[in-house]
Amino acid sequence: MSVHHSEKIDQMLARFGALEGELSAGPSGEEYVRLSKEYAELEPFVHTVQEMRSVEEERDGLREMLDSGETGELAEMAGQEIEELDNRFAKLEDKLKLLLLPKDAADDRNVILEVRAGTGGDEAALFAGDLFRMYQRYAAVKGWQVEIISANEAGVGGYKEIVANIAGAGAYARMKFESGVHRVQRVPETEAQGRIHTSAATVAVLPEAEDVDVQIDEKDLRVDVFRASGPGGQSVNTTDSAVRITHLPSGLVVSQQDEKSQHKNRAKALKVLRARLFEAERQRLDDERSAARRGQVGSGDRSERIRTYNFPQGRVSDHRINLTLYKLDQVIQGEALDELIDALITEHQASLLAASQDDAG
Repeated sequence: MSVHHSEKIDQMLARFGALEGELSAGPSGEEYVRLSKEYAELEPFVHTVQEMRSVEEERDGLREMLDSGETGELAEMAGQEIEELDNRFAKLEDKLKLLLLPKDAADDRNVILEVRAGTGGDEAALFAGDLFRMYQRYAAVKGWQVEIISANEAGVGGYKEIVANIAGAGAYARMKFESGVHRVQRVPETEAQGRIHTSAATVAVLPEAEDVDVQIDEKDLRVDVFRASGPGGQSVNTTDSAVRITHLPSGLVVSQQDEKSQHKNRAKALKVLRARLFEAERQRLDDERSAARRGQVGSGDRSERIRTYNFPQGRVSDHRINLTLYKLDQVIQGEALDELIDALITEHQASLLAASQDDAG
């Protein structure tokens, strides 16, 4: 790849120069934020191109020296240096290719996280709780904020379903690979014979939708209000504050009863509904663009079994990339989850690179 004669590269460098000029002119608050964001996105790309160009110039100078008939120790040193510069250039070229890949527009968004107990009764509900706490701890490591939107508790520390909002820089970019079926194999604490049980939980990671992303027409909604009830069916409050919203065109139903006020429950339910509609539309467009991409890492197919947590062996296996880590405790604590996510991102980028090269070919 020549970094001197590419129209796309020239356009991006020119845009970066123009942004520097616009930012130094001291734009107003909102405009400043917009320009700064674009500048920050282009900056790693520009630095990589500049570094590649300086490596190329240095390498060309050494080659000229060799071509002029230089011999002896100086020529040997120049040859070694050219080899090092070739290696450095190849690494920078790979980095540039990744930076030029089309970015998922949702990567910078906050996340709506949904964890649901699957097959396995109480054990599945306990595992859903373990998974949710893993994501809570992971979010804390990343400096993200977690707000529980709704929770349907089941027994000690378990959940039939829990939905939360995770807010922070790059939340969706890292969390999106968690969508799918997570399987657990362990001996239940109540099991006297020590037999291993297998149960599962489903995780859905949706990019949070803005009002402008999804237009919801009031006439497409059926809103039912009812009294919130707690575990065992006893009444939690005496007013009709719980809300169930049905989106008639899609058949999606969202219930919310955690807040005391009907208004707050309605707002939270709409937030979840908007994210689900936004993701359904993204999935539809993605499937239209390329049926082949469905099989790739990060396709978000929620029926796909993506990972197994085996407690007796202390291992976590990700089936999409055939990666097994014997550090289950650190993964569940959220500390080693990055090792899995980094590997998934690397694999995803490799498949995108291969696809872009196939398209170019």
